[in-house]
Amino acid sequence: MPSQQSEPPDDRLARLRGPQPPQPYTARKITALTANPACARRAVLDAAGVDKALLAQQVGYEPRFGQSPFALAREQAFHGLVKWGSYAELIRLLREQLSVPVAEAHVTDLNEVGGNTALHLRERETRRLIAHVASGQDVRLILDRPVLTLEVAGQTAYLEPDALTHRIEGKFHIVLIRSFAAIDGQANPTAVAEAAKQAAVYVLALHRAFETAGLPTEQISHEFLLVCPKDFSNRPYGRLIDLRQELDALQFQLSRLRRAEDLAAQLPETATLDTTRGADELSSSIEALDASYTPSCLSFCEMARYCRDEADGCASPTRLGSGVRNDLPGIDSIRTALDYVDGVAAPGEAEAEAADLLRAAARLRRLRRGAA
Repeated sequence: MPSQQSEPPDDRLARLRGPQPPQPYTARKITALTANPACARRAVLDAAGVDKALLAQQVGYEPRFGQSPFALAREQAFHGLVKWGSYAELIRLLREQLSVPVAEAHVTDLNEVGGNTALHLRERETRRLIAHVASGQDVRLILDRPVLTLEVAGQTAYLEPDALTHRIEGKFHIVLIRSFAAIDGQANPTAVAEAAKQAAVYVLALHRAFETAGLPTEQISHEFLLVCPKDFSNRPYGRLIDLRQELDALQFQLSRLRRAEDLAAQLPETATLDTTRGADELSSSIEALDASYTPSCLSFCEMARYCRDEADGCASPTRLGSGVRNDLPGIDSIRTALDYVDGVAAPGEAEAEAADLLRAAARLRRLRRGAA
């Protein structure tokens, strides 16, 4: 995982976070953000570098998901195995499974540059090496922990894929190393889909690096190399996975994100997301940020349980899922929707169509219950 993140350029975001060090953007966070681009709350929290797990805990909502220490240790061990001996296992995988004609490793370690681990220096060196390789002036088999950048909601995210290789059919391929197993060549579809979404973030960032340098993006593959254990052993297994669908979806969702600075500017001057402050003060600031809760948030956002109770309190249609929310445009409360069905209240012009659909659905339900 990234070890650091540069200070967000907007002072307002830094002041909101307080004295705590900023949490870095990761590919996982970006995929979660783009899964719900209408959520201003998540956009500001991530852009400000707030520790969302600690924030949720401070306001009484301990997150109930995440990797176990055992799973983290297993993943670190598998990473070490794949990278051992200058990526000897990855070289074997490329040679034996993907027919890449290479006999030995040629690795450039980008975990540091001249002993300096600063992200901006590593990103600059990554760009330099990519330019050399893309122009044919240098041949690198693997860049270990390169650093790429991507603009997300007006902020620059520094991203660190596991590796980048240039030796598969002469194209640059992102490499992700994951510890879930591939049994008889088939891995858990949900885990593979999540890895693909994160790989799409890295590939899009690689495209940005090529475009900035004026390099032809045709040298970037639309596939990424997933490396995971084979069957019930720790023997690495590799598979190329097409990302075109994920890339199209990611670019569309990123374009829908509002600038985090603009969202933060709408907050009261007294607002704070400093996790050293009291629960009441934090809650009032969190509530000032519009959330877009749906039940799917529970699987990827640390603040989801807080937002769920908030949606329950105001009877928001989003509590029942994005489908219900989309079917009730202009209606911000389930109580209001029931009043329209019962004829207790008359809908305005903006809610008339949704109210007609609700009444039609209610009639069908009564007919069905009567037939039963």
